[in-house]
Amino acid sequence: MKTSDLIEETYLALVSNKARSGLTILGIVIGIGSVIAMIAIGQGTQASITSSIESLGSNLVMVMPGAQRSAGSFVSSGRGSAQTLTIADSDAIKTGIPLAKNVAPITSGRYQVVAKGTNTNTQVVGTTAEYTTVKNISIDQGVFFGDQQVKSGTKVAVLGPTTANDLFGSSTSPVGQTIKIKGIEFKVIGTTVAKGGSGFNNQDDMIYIL
Repeated sequence: MKTSDLIEETYLALVSNKARSGLTILGIVIGIGSVIAMIAIGQGTQASITSSIESLGSNLVMVMPGAQRSAGSFVSSGRGSAQTLTIADSDAIKTGIPLAKNVAPITSGRYQVVAKGTNTNTQVVGTTAEYTTVKNISIDQGVFFGDQQVKSGTKVAVLGPTTANDLFGSSTSPVGQTIKIKGIEFKVIGTTVAKGGSGFNNQDDMIYIL
């Protein structure tokens, strides 16, 4: 059978059974479209999860103290509640473990922060200059505190974009402004690039201090 005859016969079959042909084509289109959509959703979800994990810092190991237990009590307050780790422990990890490229000790808690008549309740993280490398943090405005400020004990702060907007609005630069945390003044020297998040894990709703 010639190719022209085969094409003609196929055309006549399709024309004579329009409804059946249409439903067949529709089924094929829907099937292929569904497969493509599922693959796209799967790849998008994978990329989102990967991005979230990478934003926390790659090859990251967190060292936390043990559970807090009061004298004569059998009730544990939960792992990480005992504040037993010190800066000396951080230095020991840095010098004693060759594979530890960067070490950033932290202490954190939620506090009411005040600035120019506005206030917000946010997560405050006390840390060192290496925190940006450990947690993959980028600076949007200003700078992050450095080793010199760590040594001098200067009261400086770096704000997440959500916190900066809550305290100073979108039209005012926070850099150079002053905030108060538990009655102590801190000078804002920078803001971080938005990472996204929600609730207590929102990395944009944070303040980093010395």
